[in-house]
Amino acid sequence: IIIMTDADVDGSHIRTLLLTFFFRQLPELIERGYIYIAQPPLYKVKKGKQEQYIKDDDAMEEYMTQSALEDASLHLNEEAPGISGEALERLVNDFRMVMKTLKRLSRLYPQELTEHFIYLPAVSLEMLGDHTKMQDWLAQYEVRLRTVEKSGLVYKASLREDRERGVWLPEVELISHGLSNYVTFNRDFFGSNDYKTVVTLGAQLSTLLDDGAYIQRGERKKAVTEFKEALDWLMAESTKRHTIQRYKGLGE
Repeated sequence: IIIMTDADVDGSHIRTLLLTFFFRQLPELIERGYIYIAQPPLYKVKKGKQEQYIKDDDAMEEYMTQSALEDASLHLNEEAPGISGEALERLVNDFRMVMKTLKRLSRLYPQELTEHFIYLPAVSLEMLGDHTKMQDWLAQYEVRLRTVEKSGLVYKASLREDRERGVWLPEVELISHGLSNYVTFNRDFFGSNDYKTVVTLGAQLSTLLDDGAYIQRGERKKAVTEFKEALDWLMAESTKRHTIQRYKGLGE
């Protein structure tokens, strides 16, 4: 018996259910080695006359990233030499790692709020006790939040005093169609290794993007103000050159 399910989360659940069934109801099939697990690809990618089968979403992201970085360079301004090759690849990998960290934290802190921390000054534990400095930081945060407000969704940022610890904590009110939800970034958040990873990347990116920064791939280029904008453009340019087929429904 060969079990073949999609190489995604749903496929993994189906495979687990099938294996559980055989383990409980027909264990002798497993003991005698009659159960096999196939590893079908999740994607087929075609570029020109070349075709390649790709195992899962992680492998797909890696493949498309390598393709996107071919002949690509990031420029601080018109005069600056471009960042390319391994240096640009390391930057992309660091950025992706931070995005995965923020996604993991999103159950407590929505990613739509935390992504801005990459582009804001770092908040130290000492700074949390300085009301004036925190007000200055909050003003910059509010500017960024206003740029991403959507119809029916409003962000209101403020400082909440924690008198017991003597700190001022950023708090965001998310107002969606008249309903409010509050998110407070506490002292432990700003003292965490996750936050340090975010601001370390931010410090690195702040030296790479200036007025007039742009991303280039081959003869095409685009002015950018944030690294995410540059990466999204590269990935879109790469996708245009590929025909992507996704396999679905195996095991269902």
